[in-house]
Amino acid sequence: MIYTPQTKKAINLMFEVHKEQRDKSGLPYVFHPFHVAEQMEDETTTVVALLHDVVEDSDCTLEDLRRMGFSEEVCEAIDLMTHREGMPYMEYVQRIKTNPVAVKVKLADLRHNSDMTRLEEPNEWDVKRAEKYREAIRLLLESS
Repeated sequence: MIYTPQTKKAINLMFEVHKEQRDKSGLPYVFHPFHVAEQMEDETTTVVALLHDVVEDSDCTLEDLRRMGFSEEVCEAIDLMTHREGMPYMEYVQRIKTNPVAVKVKLADLRHNSDMTRLEEPNEWDVKRAEKYREAIRLLLESS
């Protein structure tokens, strides 16, 4: 991971937003965006990976991110990665395909979310969710 001032700001914000949350396996949620960020190779994708669930999971807005000094490139990718209520999942994934930064981060996010070894006892819902995520991966990897 690249530890620039922007990355450090993103780490602090991500931690503040997610510090009390747990993932589906019961682990502190902050490990998920951190894991996704570790898969990235540049500052922009690292910052997006760290913040990819901040707008969706908190009252933090894209305008808040802009006011904090995050670039428009970062905000645009996060906007695309924020699943709107009522939007069909595959339509949401199709929107992500329009932005290479969002695609790269979402692929890492989906791969981590599909990792059934994170769950102690996967149930039928977990298996169906993982299949949905594998379908999304296939869609994102298709040429546009």
